[in-house]
Formats: sequence, structure tokens, C-alpha cells
Amino acid sequence: MDFSAFNSFLFDLDGTLVDSVPDLAANVDRTLLAMGRPPAGVGHVRQWIGNGLERLLNRALTGDMDGVASPDTLARAHQLFEDYYGRFICEESRLYDGAPELLQALQSRHAKMAIVTNKPTALTIRLLELLGIRDYFETVVGGGDTALLKPDPAPLLAALQRLDRPAATALMVGDSINDIEAAQAAGISCVAVSFGYNHGGDIHAANADLVIDSLHELTALL
Repeated sequence: MDFSAFNSFLFDLDGTLVDSVPDLAANVDRTLLAMGRPPAGVGHVRQWIGNGLERLLNRALTGDMDGVASPDTLARAHQLFEDYYGRFICEESRLYDGAPELLQALQSRHAKMAIVTNKPTALTIRLLELLGIRDYFETVVGGGDTALLKPDPAPLLAALQRLDRPAATALMVGDSINDIEAAQAAGISCVAVSFGYNHGGDIHAANADLVIDSLHELTALL
């Protein structure tokens, strides 16, 4: 893979640039406790994230990856979670080792960068601001900005349209099979990180173009 050919970089957020599970889990548990339910814990939440807030809450409410809560229950959980997460979004969330150096390296070569995540856009932007990395990204495509979430390619294609860059010179960096499938469907090369979440599965089985164990590895390849 010739990394010199890429002039736009699309990044997933949770599990890719940021270890956000501690705060996500804490706020899921706050939500569940407020609804008179037992907390889920970090281990479960780590496997549940990646498919957007609605799926996360359905999984938390039912304890099942494919579970569906009643509309009223889901609506109440959604309201509570957004309130809690809005207040406690960056208590323990941290950038992964190598993330600042990677973003600085890409900025120095004048690459265009975007965040493409299934997390709601407003929450994504707030987290980026609190972590001090918002200004690296020309655009943010979050949950709700397109009709479908990843693994559909629509969010990635929307990001490329906003960046005014073709798929052929773009690279997607993510931690889950959703990122890889979305990139493949969009005709975009994809690097997967091994340290993310991916619902507890081994990302090596997802057929990314390259799997890295550290963001420093990607910086070294630029």
C-alpha cells in the first residue's frame, strides 16, 4: 500500500483515536440505575458499542446484542443517557498513544481529515473539543447526518463529498468490522487498529488492507 498516494483520511472515533469506553460505560450505568435497572459494567459496554446510540441503549436495556426495548423505554433511556453523557463525556476518555503525533504528521503534509462515526454528531464534536483535537478535522459526519450508519458506505461517501476528495485517494482508519465493510463498499482503502473494540471480535478476521497495533505504526508509514 502506497501511503504517499492518500490525501484524505477518514477516522472512526471510539476505539480508534479515543478510548472512550470508561465514560460510555459509566453513563450507560447511570442511565440504567436511574431506570431502576442493574448496571451493565465496562466489559459488556465495550462489546456493545459501535453501531450507534440506539443500538447501544437497546443492548444495555435488554442485555442482548440483538435485543429491542419498547419504544417508551428506549426513549426514556435515550433522554437520560444524552443528559448524563453531555455532562460527563470526558471524565476518563483519553487519546490513544500515538494519536496526537499522527494527526500532527497528517496536518503537516496538508492532508484533509474527517471524523466518520456512528456517535451522534453533537456529542462527537464536544468530545473532540474537550480532547483538544477538533481543529484537525475539516468535517465531522456523525450518527444522524446520513440516513444509514456504518457499515453502510453513506457516511464515508458524505465525508468525501464534504472534503471534495475521491475515494481512490482516501484512507479509512477504524477499529471495527463496520468501518472495514463501509470502506470496502465505498471503494476506500482501510487500515484497522487492533486495540479497539470491534464487539470483542478479532479484527484480523475482517480483511482490512492493513492491521496495525499502534497509531505510531501508521505515522511511520506516511
